[in-house]
Amino acid sequence: MFFFYQLAVLLLLLVFLCIVLLNLRDFRELPSRRQPTGAPKVSVLVPARNEERNIVACITSLLHQGYGDYEIIVLDDGSTDATGELLRELCRTIPGNRLKVVGGKPLPVGWHGKAWACQQLGEEAGGRYLLFTDADTLHSPSSIASAVAALEESGADMLSLTPYQELGSFWEKAVVPLVYVILLNYLPLRLVPAHPSPALCFANGQFIMFRRESYLGINGHAAVRSQIVEDVGLCRSVKRRGGKVVAYNGCSTVQCRMYRTGWEVWEGFSKNLFPGLGYSTPLLVFLLGLTVVLNILPYAFLIVSAASQSFTPVGFWLPLVQVIMALAGRQLIAIRFRQPVATVALHLLSQVALLCIATNSWLQVKYGGGSKWKGRRYDFSGSAAEVRRG
Repeated sequence: MFFFYQLAVLLLLLVFLCIVLLNLRDFRELPSRRQPTGAPKVSVLVPARNEERNIVACITSLLHQGYGDYEIIVLDDGSTDATGELLRELCRTIPGNRLKVVGGKPLPVGWHGKAWACQQLGEEAGGRYLLFTDADTLHSPSSIASAVAALEESGADMLSLTPYQELGSFWEKAVVPLVYVILLNYLPLRLVPAHPSPALCFANGQFIMFRRESYLGINGHAAVRSQIVEDVGLCRSVKRRGGKVVAYNGCSTVQCRMYRTGWEVWEGFSKNLFPGLGYSTPLLVFLLGLTVVLNILPYAFLIVSAASQSFTPVGFWLPLVQVIMALAGRQLIAIRFRQPVATVALHLLSQVALLCIATNSWLQVKYGGGSKWKGRRYDFSGSAAEVRRG
């Protein structure tokens, strides 16, 4: 029986490795094109809440785009740090009307902070294409032109991409690459644009571009007002209306450093994980069980076998092959997304961290008053949405 268990785990890992290989083939780079003739106006929309360490670099990169007709609108979402002052200084130094800064309105009941900020930005926008991008991103001079070219080539209603994730601290290297690992292992990316099912969705809120009519057709971010993982919710809303969504590898075009400390990593992933599973405890338990079986127990079997010096095929060699296969997938992903080799060596630790973060995410919602982020705490798990400060 134990042999069949080990064989089943090996076959499951082989399936996931095949999915990774197919996804790496299908996950295309953004086209490297310059601005086409008669290019439509693009509104670049940046929500900013307490982003004093990122906002100047982000806006500066957006001001140096190789694209003619675009505007940048930044919404200061009740920042309590120097974000507002830095934005006002930028406005004073930037000639013309390329950059516009607006103050955010108070957060209404039932809204997630980022969704409300983006809804206000969408109402201010005048472009035919709307690009929502985070304040902690940096853009190459071709990012707008390449995204417009990809949207026009694909005929899609919504485009998203995965930026290059800058990794600094130890816990960033251990945990942040899981964004790519989970995506490429569990979601056949080819089906996102090809299949109409809203269940087959991917989007990254760090960079999302809409056709204006498609965005208005889903009622903007009001469609995801109570969704903490609003990017995937937007994808579902577009597909429910029969729209097309495409995803690209944007590592050569946009970069982002999501978090800078272990505590930020802990809070950020805890905020998203359980809500991202639709607040489904059974689905969370399934994910944790899969993580243990595929990525943690093989190491445990190896340790026990080595300690007892019992190098049997079932107790040692099959688990060794399982570990090699899991690491092979991680290595391929790391190469494609330009991650340090050290992230592969931290595979076991990253999986244990995933278990801890997932458990904390569940506890926050069930017993801690909801997910916490940037001074706000959200509980959208029941019929009555609640948002609290602190």
